[in-house]
Order: sequence, then C-alpha cells, then structure tokens
Amino acid sequence: MSVKKVSSLISLAMTLFACQEEPNAPKNELWYDKPAAEWMQALPVGNGRLGAMVFGNPNHERIQLNEDSMWSGAADWGNAKGTPEDLEEIRQLLTEGKTKEVDSLIVEKFSYKSIIRSHQTMGDLFIDFKEEKQVENYRRSLSLDEALVSINYTSNGEEYGQKVFASHPDDVLAIALTTTAKEGMDFDLRLDRPKDMERPTVIVTNPSNSEISMKGVVTQFGGKKFSAPFPLNYGVKFETRLKVKHESGSITAADGKLHLKGVKSATIYLAANTSFYHGEKYLDKNVETLAAVSGKSFGNLLLSHKKDYQSFYKRMSLDLGGKALDSLPIDARIQRRKDGLSDPDLAAKLFQFGRYLLIASSRPGTNPANLQGIWNDHITAPWNADYHININLQMNYWPAEVTNLSELHNPFFAFMDRVYERGKATAKKQYGIQRGTMAHHTSDLWATPFMRAERAYWGSWIHGGGWCAQHYWERYQFTEDEQFLRERAYPVLKELSEFYLDWLVWDNKSGKWVSTPETSPENSYFAKNGQPAAVSFGSAMGHQIIGEVFDNTLEAAKILGIEKTFIKEVMEKRNQLHPGILIGADGRILEWNEAYDEPEKGHRHMSHLYALHPGDDIVEDTPEAFEAAQKTIDYRLKHGGAGTGWSRAWMINMNARLLDAISAQENIDKFFQISIAHNLFDEHPPFQIDGNFGYTAGVAELLLQSHEGFLRILPALPPKWEKGKISGLKARGNIEVDIEWKDGKLSTLVLKAKEDKTINVKYGTTRAEISLPAGKKVSLDQHLNQQ
Repeated sequence: MSVKKVSSLISLAMTLFACQEEPNAPKNELWYDKPAAEWMQALPVGNGRLGAMVFGNPNHERIQLNEDSMWSGAADWGNAKGTPEDLEEIRQLLTEGKTKEVDSLIVEKFSYKSIIRSHQTMGDLFIDFKEEKQVENYRRSLSLDEALVSINYTSNGEEYGQKVFASHPDDVLAIALTTTAKEGMDFDLRLDRPKDMERPTVIVTNPSNSEISMKGVVTQFGGKKFSAPFPLNYGVKFETRLKVKHESGSITAADGKLHLKGVKSATIYLAANTSFYHGEKYLDKNVETLAAVSGKSFGNLLLSHKKDYQSFYKRMSLDLGGKALDSLPIDARIQRRKDGLSDPDLAAKLFQFGRYLLIASSRPGTNPANLQGIWNDHITAPWNADYHININLQMNYWPAEVTNLSELHNPFFAFMDRVYERGKATAKKQYGIQRGTMAHHTSDLWATPFMRAERAYWGSWIHGGGWCAQHYWERYQFTEDEQFLRERAYPVLKELSEFYLDWLVWDNKSGKWVSTPETSPENSYFAKNGQPAAVSFGSAMGHQIIGEVFDNTLEAAKILGIEKTFIKEVMEKRNQLHPGILIGADGRILEWNEAYDEPEKGHRHMSHLYALHPGDDIVEDTPEAFEAAQKTIDYRLKHGGAGTGWSRAWMINMNARLLDAISAQENIDKFFQISIAHNLFDEHPPFQIDGNFGYTAGVAELLLQSHEGFLRILPALPPKWEKGKISGLKARGNIEVDIEWKDGKLSTLVLKAKEDKTINVKYGTTRAEISLPAGKKVSLDQHLNQQ
C-alpha cells in the first residue's frame, strides 16, 4: 500500500473512532444502545434540501433518502375554480340560513377535490454485509453539536464504525465505514425506491466501476392503500448517484450494485438533484458535485460541514441541568418521562433538536420545511407531506427568529412569494376581486393557492395567505431590516389588505364590515336549524387575521413614510371591522360571530385564540380578553382538547402568553408522554414535524417574550426547571438575550442590541428602563439593576 493510502486510512480511522474524544467537553447528543427497528426510530440528517434517515443496522443497513423537491405533477392545474357568481350565491344562501346547502356548494363550486399530489421519498441506500456479525458494545448516536450520526460496535474483538452527515457546503450525503478487522469488510451497496401502485419508479445502473445511478420521474398513481383519483404520470425528474472511495480490498460493479470485498475503510459520497432546481441539467449537476468532492477526504468534508452547521447552531445554548442522565439512552429517558419522572435536560435536548431540524430542513435557496420537514419514506405521505397553511407551515417557522435562525426563514418567504403571485389570479377569477392576493389552506411544491377540500370544514378557509403575512412582519420586528420591510413585507401586506378591503361585506345588523363566507379551521358548529355546519357568516379567527393584516399594513406604512389614499381606506375599514374578540355570556371567546354550540367541544384547533398566540391582541393589559382566553382553554381541555403533537405544542405557547407556568409544565409533561417518538420526532400521530418546531418556539416563549412592546423575562418558567441558563435568544428590536436563573428566580440578565436604543424590561413586578449601547453587552441583576 502506498504511503499516501496509509496516511489517508489513518486519517479516516482517527476521524471515525475519535468521536469519543474530548471527554470533558459538554455534549448534546441523542444516543441508543440498539439499531433502529423502524423508521420512527431512525436518526435524521439533512443539509436543507437533501436528507436521510439512518437506521444503524450493523448487518443490513438502510439509509432512507429524501430530497425536498420530489413531487409529482407541475404548475399546470390553474389557479382558480368557480366564479364570482358562485360566491354571491353562497353568500345569499348563508343569509337565508341554508348552511347545509352552503357546506356542499362551496366545495362543489370552488374546490379541487380529492387531490393526491404528495412529496415522496427519494428511495433507499442499502448496505448489506456478507457475514452476519455478532455485535457487542453497540452505540448509535446523533450529535446535535456536530449534526453527525455515529454507529460504533465491536465484533469478535474488532471495532467497526459508521458515520453519516449531510453537507451543505459540499451538497452531498457522506458516509464512512471502517473497521480494525485485519480481513476488512465484505458488503454490497444498492439503491432502490418503492413502486408507485406496482409500477417501477427508477432505473438503476453503474456509470462506472465505483458508482451507482438511480434515475426516475416522480409519478402519482397512488400509494400503499389507495389509488390517486387524478393519476399523474409526470413530475419532477431526479437522479441519485453515489461514488465510493475505498482503502484496501476490491470493488466491482454489476447489475446496478457495487460489491466491496476485504475493505478496511470506505467513503460513500451521495449526490441527488432534480429538474425542479436544475432543469434538464440535473444529471450534470450530480457529476459536477461528485467530481468536486472526490478529491476531498471524509475528514475534510466533515470539518467544512461542522463549520457551516455550527455557524447556526452555536448561536444559542440552553442548559437546564440534569446531565447525569446522559448515561442513559434516549429511549430509556423517554420511558422515564412517560412514567412521570422529571428530566429537564431531555426538555433542553428536545428544544435544541427543533433547532437542529430547522437547520437540516430549511436553508436559503431550498424549499421550506413541509409537514415532515424533508424526511418522508412514502410515495403517498400522510396529508401529502405538503404545506398546510392553516397553522402547520407557520408553526414550522415559529422558532426561526426567536431562536436566532433568521436566515432559515428565507425559504418560507420565497415560497409564499410564489403562492401570493398565483393568488392574484385566484382572487380575480374565483372571487371577482381585481386587486390584491390571497391563498387558501393548503399548497404544495407548485405554490398552488386554490381551494382543495372534500369537506368544507377543513378546506374552504381563505386566510392561509393572511396568516402567513404575519411572518413577514415578524421578520422585520426581530431584525429591524427596513430594506426587507420595504421590498418584501410591505408589498405582501398591501396586496393582502387590498384583497380583504374588497372581500368584506357590510352588515346592517351589526353596523360592521364582515368576512363571509367563513370557516374556523377544521371545526364546526350547530346552526340555528340544529344541523352541524362549517361555513358561517363571520368567524373570530378570520376577523382577527384581517385586523392584524390591516394593523401591520398601517404600521409598516408609517415606518416607511407612505401616505396614500389606500392607507386611508385601510384605516377606515379597520375602524369598522367586525371585532374578532367577542366574549360570550359564559366568559369564553366566541369562535363565530354568534354563540353556537359545537359538536366537538374539545377540538384540537384553538383558532379563536389566534389573537393570543401567535397574534398579540390579547395580552395582560387587556384583562377581560386575557381572562376569557384562559376560560376558553379551560373549557377545551375539560372536553379533551389540546390532544397530541402540534396541538399540544400550540397549547404550550398559549400557556406562556397567559403567564401560566404550571399549565405549561403540565403540557410539556403530556407532550413527552404521548407525542414524542424514540428519535424525538413529534407524533400527531403519524409523524408531523410541526410539533417539534412548536415545542421549541414554546420553550423560548416561556423564557422570553417581546410582543407587548417590552421585554418580559421568565414570564412562565416551568416549576421543574429550577435552575438554568439560556444564551443567544432573540427579542423583537434585534436584541440578543442571555438569561440565568437559580431556585426558579432570575439571577443574571444580559442584553445586547445592534444599535443604540432604550427599552423597557419587566421581570415579575419589577420594571426598568434600560439603555443599550450599540454592540455592547449590558448585564443586569435580579432587580434589573446594572451590574
């Protein structure tokens, strides 16, 4: 063997086996003492676009592959269905109380029904070892500090290692295998992909003696359980291509597989690209990518990967104590939580896991994180793994600004810009509104704005675009980037305001502008005729969102110095808009314009509390609404509300806004008990990643709030988190915040602003006005006095 090869082998072995180095360095990792037996136990890696789920099987390894643009179809289904005349008919029927007819007609006239057009798996890489090893000392881990999956074990006294990461700088999935066994390893590599209703979906070949290529087109004939009502035989074209470098032994290619024999170390570089990003040059892109990395060692790739990843991840940290439990595997710790035992460190790990997932599934230039981030092993995924914009996509990005990952918000904005552009045609053709834009409750890779529903109660909602506009405003509030406000946020707010200005109808009975037809996402009520109904004349959430869009438009115009007739029009309709916060006789906030009974009193959606969270109209300084919001939550929970997954995570955020630390702790406990899988993915069930992101945002909300015009410190500290420290949180006003507490009480607060400013800070009943010099840290004690 050449000196160069020996040196390379030693370097790779040191990289692989030295991951137990730095014993005194703080670790934040998820580790297990057995391989994953199912997908929800596998560990995720991702570079924003390209992802994988690593099972860690020492004899028959499966690495399930994903890419964020794997969709069937194209942007060819139009933007609208139905006519303005249909809208007027529906409005007339509503005034006549014919709700049953309306629920059917709104779907018949406006909806693309029964659409199955899903994000899909890219397939699988299988590593099949020739000999069934007897494995000892097995350890599988995901380092949140390094975004690195490691598998280590021994067999017959020899060490074996596997490392996997998804590199953003080099745009590859990198896999390293190594052993100290003198005879090396014998294994086969193969790529495969599930069939689409028994139809093969890929062609697998060997471009060279060290490569495998898997090409295909994403189709949608159905899935495991059902056929698609609109089968699609066209979609995004793709290729997954891998290249192997090895030390010692031999490699041969045959029938689309690679056979390695006597290999002591091997590095697999896997590139995957699609026609969505590169047009017909996606094949060339893979060749180019693999050529660029083939001259780099695994160790060098890993160093570049870590530098890139940690530039985001290390912006903040959270320590809640309890590190002694790191001696237990994560699945054992989850079981302890299910048994009612405390584990503050696991709560901190889950917080950072949410940040890890956002870094891994959303980078500037990629698509936004979908219902499953980028990780999906289906041809037809649950709810199509698409973009639900009636809370789910929004929740994915709740942590982006506050946990110091602002740039990762960019794919959300880029995607919604495309939706809003298409939504202009929807507004005109479907609703007869000649200015502005809108979007309904669901979209997909092709940025569809149209209505898609089989039933009115979950699909005929019109405020997906309005809610998403809140994120544009929040980006400005957190960053104070006036260029973004002028060029991105204000144009979106203006166009949505224009749509709403022409959508609203005058109600002589209330003397207010009302939104109709309306729904409250996925919920229903008993109409006056005694029948369940979904569509209504006005709803709390609809009016809350419209009011927020108007308010943010007016505030943005004020900041930018815009004074036009349009602004006057917005102001006039805002002042006469039907209130979104109405309190009923029992003290609860009404979900609709009138007090209706509900078929499902414990519904998982809390749509009428939008103004509490993520909105900001219900705060401590509005005591009547504040109390009514708490009563509304109590009523829902009494009847089985909150449920699992994202709904429970939303409840944690609401508890935080209501300054209710005890309820927040109860919901955190419940979240761990019923909604967290062994790999820490959120289970709705099935898997939905929004719960992970919602939890991370909720933890931040418990420790810091800035939506009231001042900083509120430790507003709802969970009682089991007696001691802790968080650094790098972001507050509105572009302020970085570090907080330390002991015995449940603030000990140190550190603030740093980008520009000179004076702010108000509140801790408990103590308030202080604090001057912050640009770029300098200001340290305060428990009394908010400068140290």
